[in-house]
Amino acid sequence: MMDMTFRRHRRLRSSANMRALVRETNVDVQDLIYPMFVEEGLQGVTEIGAMPGVSHYGIDEFRREIVRISELGIPGIILFGIPAEKDDLASSAYAEQGVVQTAVRAAKQENPALIVMTDVCLCQYNPAGHCGLVRDGKIVNDASLELIAKTALSHAAAGADVVAPSDMMDGRVQAIRETLDAHELTDVAILSYAVKYSSAFYGPFREAAHSAPSFGDRKTYQMDPANVREGLREAASDVEEGADMLMVKPALSYLDVIQRVRTSFDVPVATYNVSAEYSMVKAAAAQGWIDEKSIVMEMMTSFKRAGADFILTYHAPDVARWLAETKGTY
Repeated sequence: MMDMTFRRHRRLRSSANMRALVRETNVDVQDLIYPMFVEEGLQGVTEIGAMPGVSHYGIDEFRREIVRISELGIPGIILFGIPAEKDDLASSAYAEQGVVQTAVRAAKQENPALIVMTDVCLCQYNPAGHCGLVRDGKIVNDASLELIAKTALSHAAAGADVVAPSDMMDGRVQAIRETLDAHELTDVAILSYAVKYSSAFYGPFREAAHSAPSFGDRKTYQMDPANVREGLREAASDVEEGADMLMVKPALSYLDVIQRVRTSFDVPVATYNVSAEYSMVKAAAAQGWIDEKSIVMEMMTSFKRAGADFILTYHAPDVARWLAETKGTY
């Protein structure tokens, strides 16, 4: 008789119901945040060429899209603004009637329960395309903090639930927290782009946000993709300064970083499934080379498995539809 000393692991894979019973990681619609681009002065909607299925919205069409994504059960959005005017002080970033501020109010009017996050940065709003103020060809840190905090304050005053500084200037979380608290906006949360790499995966976003640098690159303030311990130091500083949640960006090539951040800090952790990660999938799917749904859902599962509590992703509407087809989880 054969010696049966090996383990029969396949018993727990024997049927779809059995596999679902023992599944360790699930993706739910509540895990999704949808990035949206609102363009000042735009009438209607225009698709972003480098990001099939993602668009710039004028404010009226943005309102209609809020209704559509709310019907899908997506719990929140993060807003990026495309201003009509740019200047060296990025004044459109913190204008009371700026494009993001107007969009925040519109989103809350359409769905008061929607979690509205705002990207807090200066790069779309100044002609240099850098995330801080530029003086004599250098991106200056401390002088940028006041304007970054002022931008966050204007978003919060308009009704944002969460402000998300992406500029990577040192001290920006503290500056924002102190400013919000001083204006009695203590309930507004800060989601810090704490571990944001200087990545080639942002390429299509430059077209989407009209934010390509006019000179140089962002390597003096965004992180070297080779470093992990540096990211943990960045995250620790942001928690100390008052961040309520931490983000790792990009997602797909940084699963190890998500896992390290998750095990090192007890605050919620997000990851951003960024533009090139999205566009590569869309391009391959258009050629018939991949099964788009299977690939995307495997990616979402990997982000959750690595430790992300929620995911910022351009795939959110598709994922929400697929989840609805499977009764809510995958």
